[in-house]
Amino acid sequence: MPKLSHQTAVVSLIQFVTIASLAIPNTIISIISSCHSDSTGCVSNMVASIIFYILTAVWFALIMIIGFLAQKRRSRQFAVILICFEFFTLGVAGYIDFPHDPNFLSKATSLLDVILSLWVIYVSIRLIMSGTNRIVSKEKKIVKNKKVS
Repeated sequence: MPKLSHQTAVVSLIQFVTIASLAIPNTIISIISSCHSDSTGCVSNMVASIIFYILTAVWFALIMIIGFLAQKRRSRQFAVILICFEFFTLGVAGYIDFPHDPNFLSKATSLLDVILSLWVIYVSIRLIMSGTNRIVSKEKKIVKNKKVS
């Protein structure tokens, strides 16, 4: 597996796929629970849940595109924009959604979203710090002393 030290495109793609995939069962659970408890508002809740899923997918697709542009152009500006988007996502997932999520899957999705947002922020900061240079990890080279006889 490659090191993801400055690959904002890959990390934001992982975030998009993970959150979009987990949002499908969350949407289905929301629709089923609302239709089970209140049959009169079933259709309106189904439409609202589907629209909310589409908006969530579009939001994370936008983050993925910004992450790709930040990596491709090695752009500090796109990395800063990506960090701003991720802080917004972090606030929504961590402070608004997580405390009010009704079931375990929703809480797990919000927690995973917080973790992935922090990961994208970390990788973006590393990209900003590197500028146009490549990030190279410093490996310690061990040199064995050879005895000369």
